[in-house]
Amino acid sequence: MNFLKKVLTLSHKPRNFINQMLQIFCKNTQTSKSVSEGTTLLELLSEFEFDMPYRIVSAKVNNVSQGLKFRVYQNRDVEFLDIRDDSAMRAYCRSLSFVLCKAAYDLFPDYRIYMEHPISGGIFCSVKKPDGTKISKREIKQIKVRMQELIHKDTPFRRNEVQTDEAIRIFKDRGYDDKVKLIETSGQVYVDYYTLGDSVDFYYGCLLPSAGYIDVWGLEQYHSGMLLRLPDKEHPERLMPMVDQPKTFQMFSENLRWNLIMRLNNVGDVNHACLNGYASELIQVSEALQEKKIVQIAEEIERRYNNAEHPLRVVLISGPSSSGKTTFCKRISVQLKACGLRPISMSTDDYFVNRVETPLLPNGQYDFDNFDTVDHDTLQQDVLKMLKGETVEVPEYNFMTGIREYNGKKMRLTKGAVLIIEGIHALNPKLTDQIPAESKFKIFISTLTSISLDNHNWIPTSDNRLLRRIVRDYNKGAFSARESISQWPNVCQAERKWIYPYQEEADMMFNSALLIEFAVLRNHAEPILASVPRNCPEYGEAHRLLKFIHYFTPVPDKEIPPTSLLREFLGGSSFKY
Repeated sequence: MNFLKKVLTLSHKPRNFINQMLQIFCKNTQTSKSVSEGTTLLELLSEFEFDMPYRIVSAKVNNVSQGLKFRVYQNRDVEFLDIRDDSAMRAYCRSLSFVLCKAAYDLFPDYRIYMEHPISGGIFCSVKKPDGTKISKREIKQIKVRMQELIHKDTPFRRNEVQTDEAIRIFKDRGYDDKVKLIETSGQVYVDYYTLGDSVDFYYGCLLPSAGYIDVWGLEQYHSGMLLRLPDKEHPERLMPMVDQPKTFQMFSENLRWNLIMRLNNVGDVNHACLNGYASELIQVSEALQEKKIVQIAEEIERRYNNAEHPLRVVLISGPSSSGKTTFCKRISVQLKACGLRPISMSTDDYFVNRVETPLLPNGQYDFDNFDTVDHDTLQQDVLKMLKGETVEVPEYNFMTGIREYNGKKMRLTKGAVLIIEGIHALNPKLTDQIPAESKFKIFISTLTSISLDNHNWIPTSDNRLLRRIVRDYNKGAFSARESISQWPNVCQAERKWIYPYQEEADMMFNSALLIEFAVLRNHAEPILASVPRNCPEYGEAHRLLKFIHYFTPVPDKEIPPTSLLREFLGGSSFKY
C-alpha cells in the first residue's frame, strides 16, 4: 500500500521534476552530453560546438533521417547535416516544394500544381489552370514574390500525426484526391501530414523547421510550366547550373502522356488499378510500349543503314548504372535481325586497361568509372579497321585477373552488319572522334520514373536504379544491400561527371523504367533491405527505401516476361549475360 501511494505521488509531480537525463553522442564532435528527455535536435545543436561551413538543416538519429524538431526520449547517436548530405537535401527540396505550393494556392486557389520530375538543375512543375492556358511570366513572378514573403516571415512547418481515417478526411475536404488515394492504399495506421500557415500537405519525409531555412532557390518559366531551381549539392551557396535538356524533357513528356491516357496520374491510381485486378494489363501495356519504342529505334537504324550517301555502321549505346543497357542491347539486336541486319556487339569494358594501370581516386582507390579506364585509342583503331572491312582480333577483359586478354576472338563487318558498342563511355565524343558522325547512331538509356507518389511528391530518378542494383547484386551474390548502398554515392558522382554530360548528344533516348516496376520490386527488395544492420551508416538509406516502397501495392513478378528489361535484375531472363 505504501509503494502504491509513492508511485501515485510521483506521477502527480511536475514533469520537469521527473525528467530523466539522457546521453546523446554527437558524431560530428565524437563527444557525448547529458540532456533532458524531450529535448529537440535543434536545442541539442547548441550544446555541441563544431565547424559548420553551411547551415544545419536536418540530422540522422541512430542513422535515420529526422527533422530538427524531433525530440529524443532515449539515449541516441546524432549526426547533424547540411544540404551536402543527400537526406538533408531531400528535406530541403520537400520544404521548398511546400512553400511553392502554398504560395501558388494563396494567389491562385483554382490552379493545380504538379511537381513532376527533376531536370535542368531543378524540378519541373506543371500548372493546370481552369481556362487551360499556360502559366505566364507575370504569374510566376507573383508566386516567386509570395514565396519570398513566406521565407522572410520564417513561417514554421508543423508536423501532425493522425489516424489514417482522419488524414483521409482532411485531404478529402480540401479536394486532394491524389493524397487520399495514396494514403488509403498505404496500409498505415497513422499518417503524418504537415502545415505551413493555413495550408496542409503530405510529404513522405521530414521537412525543415521553418521556411527561413530556405536561402538558395529560384523559380522561372520552363517549357509549358515552371522550373523550381535547387542549390548545388557540392556548392550549397549557389544554384545548380541550368542546362537545357530538350530530349530528356521530351522523354518525360512522352511517358506522362501515356500515363494520362491510361488515367494513372500517380501511385494511388496505380495501387487502385492493381487492387482491382488490372496489374496484369498494366504489365502488358508497359512492356508493349517499350517494345514499340525499341522497334522504332531499330527501324530508324535500318533506314540510316540503307542511306546510300551516308550509310550508318556503328550504334553507340550508353546509360547510367542499372539502366538496363545489357538487355536493351540484346532486344535491339533481335529487332535489327528482324529488319534484315546482322548486329555484332562489343563492350567498352573489354578494352579496360590492365588493373594496375587504372587511374586512381584521391583516396588511392581505383577509379573504375574514369574515361581513361578504357583504352580508347586501341578501341577506336579496331573500329576503324572494321569499318574498312578488315578482320580484327578483339580483347576480352578478365575481371578476375584484371588483365586484358587476346583469346582469338575475331570480328569483321560484312555486308548487312552493324557494330553495336555498349558501355558507360560510349557517347563520350573522344571515344569515336575519328569515326565520321554520319556513320554513328547514338542511343542513351535512361530510367526516368514518370509516375509520382502524389501531385507534390515526385520520385527521385535514381531510386529506381538503386533498387534494381540492390536486388541484382544480392541475387547474384556480388554484394550485400549494405555494400550496394555504400557504393551508390560514388556511382552517382561518376555518372554526373562521365555519363550525363553527353546524354543530350544522343540521336534517340530510351526510357527503361516500367510503370508498375516499384510494385514488382517491392517483394524482392523488402527482405534484402531489412537485412541491413541498424548500427551501420547505410541503414538510413535502407530505412528510407523500405518506407518508400511500402507506398506501392505489391505485385508478384510471375507475369513479367522473360525478355523484360526488369528480368536483368530480378532473374529469370531468357537472355544470356
